[in-house]
Amino acid sequence: MVLSGFLPSCGARASCSGHVCDNSRCRAEPPIITVNTVLSLLAVDYPSHKPACYVSDDGCSPLTLYSLTEASKFAQFWVPFCKKYNIQFRAPFRYFSGNSKLPSDNPIGFLQEWTKMKDEYQKLCQKIEVAVQNLATLDFSGDYVDFADIDNRNHPTIIKVIWENKERLSNNGVPHLVYVAREKRSDQSHHHKAGAMNVLTRVSGVMTNAPFMLNVDCDMYANNSKIVLYAVCLLLGFKHEKEGAFVQYPQMYYDTLKDDPFGNQLVLALKTSWPGFAGMQGPVYAGTGCFQRRKVIYGFSLIDSEGNLRDVALDQERFGNSTELIESATHTLSEKIDHPHDLSGAVEAANQVAGSSYEQNTLWGTKVGWVYGSVTEDILTGMKIHARGWKSILCMPDPPGFMGSAPSSSHVMLTQRKRWVAGLLQILFSKNSPIFATLYAKLEFRQCLAYTTVLIWGLKSIPDLCYAILPAYCIITNSHFLPKVKEPALIIFVAVFLMKILYTLRFYLGFGLSIKQWWNHVRMGPSGKIPYVTSSLFGVVSVVFKLLGISEVAFEVTQKDQYSSSSDDQEDDANAGRFTFDESPIYVPATTLLFVHFTALAMGLFGMQPPAHGADGAGLGEMMCCAWVVLCFWPFLKGLFGKGKYGIPMPTIFKSAALALLFMHFCGRIPLPLRR
Repeated sequence: MVLSGFLPSCGARASCSGHVCDNSRCRAEPPIITVNTVLSLLAVDYPSHKPACYVSDDGCSPLTLYSLTEASKFAQFWVPFCKKYNIQFRAPFRYFSGNSKLPSDNPIGFLQEWTKMKDEYQKLCQKIEVAVQNLATLDFSGDYVDFADIDNRNHPTIIKVIWENKERLSNNGVPHLVYVAREKRSDQSHHHKAGAMNVLTRVSGVMTNAPFMLNVDCDMYANNSKIVLYAVCLLLGFKHEKEGAFVQYPQMYYDTLKDDPFGNQLVLALKTSWPGFAGMQGPVYAGTGCFQRRKVIYGFSLIDSEGNLRDVALDQERFGNSTELIESATHTLSEKIDHPHDLSGAVEAANQVAGSSYEQNTLWGTKVGWVYGSVTEDILTGMKIHARGWKSILCMPDPPGFMGSAPSSSHVMLTQRKRWVAGLLQILFSKNSPIFATLYAKLEFRQCLAYTTVLIWGLKSIPDLCYAILPAYCIITNSHFLPKVKEPALIIFVAVFLMKILYTLRFYLGFGLSIKQWWNHVRMGPSGKIPYVTSSLFGVVSVVFKLLGISEVAFEVTQKDQYSSSSDDQEDDANAGRFTFDESPIYVPATTLLFVHFTALAMGLFGMQPPAHGADGAGLGEMMCCAWVVLCFWPFLKGLFGKGKYGIPMPTIFKSAALALLFMHFCGRIPLPLRR
């Protein structure tokens, strides 16, 4: 799968259109994940005749269509059941997990219906599991004939109306559900997730054309049944539209591992950075859990002093050669609401705008839709919206609006952060930089500084690596950068170090978190030692290669996990949170650093350093810093003695040992003291 995402758009005065992007090519997202996300959104507290859900399958898999078709049958029972009994968790896997509370009064007939719902959901899961295990036996006829001998990298557009609420039932009905597999051609760029979102925007525009759109990753289910009502109230509740271009729900995670061993829970960011952004032009666009105004996504610029939108050319140069899309965009600009009549009758127009060559000679990807030019298209698109003068809104209800699955292995986490770092730096070193947006557009100066702080996140890996190497270098060359124990100046260094530790520890303890979770954040959080020397470093290198014209930045997919675990996974459950390794070069720098520090500690303990130059050599300060680095990289130390996927592969060990010896050689050739 190249991307994943869900986009339904909902309007208080019109039909809603939405999209789920579920890439199935690499089976990175198991179908049951997408099914639960879709079911949770179909069942939100909102009139059922207004929303429409568009599921985009970038892997063009018949399994995705089959799973959604079966899910739509289950939804006929699930949606009325949720609304009748005001169910809080509307993702079935979550509701039947045992974490939800049954009504204390047990209404008449409830237990019987509850049992029926659980049985039906189990049947749904079994059908999908059988299809996954026996995909080759799927009957490629009827709706599936288009998938016969399909090449998921080179295929025409496939759009199927899975369910249409023709009777326009408001309470007990099920919203529209549409499957979309956009056209792919091997000789044309598909622009990953940004390209998929633009296709979904156009397809929903010609089919339902709701004024608001919601996009959600396939694994981010609706955790609060009121999310649409909250967002629409915020988008319609201001006197001037510019106060709300989009409403962003923060990313939250369910069933995280104890003490968050991989630093996925962004606790400090949710308490500090997110509210800080909200006090300026608004929060960044996080790529999921976001309600957008359609007119904003269409690139309409800000309102003038009288509150009227400035004139925008609604022509083929901007939107393409689809008369249906141009007409729907005109209605969006004039706020004319058209209720959908026959979705099936709009499939032909939807096929046209989903073509791989439709965007040629248009403004899609530059001034219209999701912006191309970065693998973190969400941050870039949000910044472009802010640069046009719009503001965004942060919504943090209780319970949280959306919940998703966090990476459950070290490799998945590092791959994800590598992509983030590379994408953010792509924005920083391009014409889309926030500096230019402030100088030549309407991005406020404070917002520019906030965006820049986010974009330079990966660059911190360079000084962090230098400081990590420094104590080992000083011990090996018998030089020092810290004052001696007998020098009063050492107190300053110790005090700064302790203050930083106590400051972050205070935050974690104040939020009711454990000391171990704080320690995991120090090692594995966004600013942790291990990510800086692995994922962030490789993200920086990939962008440098791009700037030099050597290679392009790759879009690497974050692997998703199944919701449920079987008995075969008992061993993995027992080792949950343990660092895993493979032969990826991303583990080489950290392993090399560990070897270098082991060598330095051995030389310091056994007095094997060369003679000091002019002054005392390395002292206790350098030894303590060296020990601190080893402590931070403790998972790699355990990996040297681990077995299987929990052990560092021998090729990685040999490469790291060779680099460590090379570093030792150059240290011997350059034994200059850093401080006399």
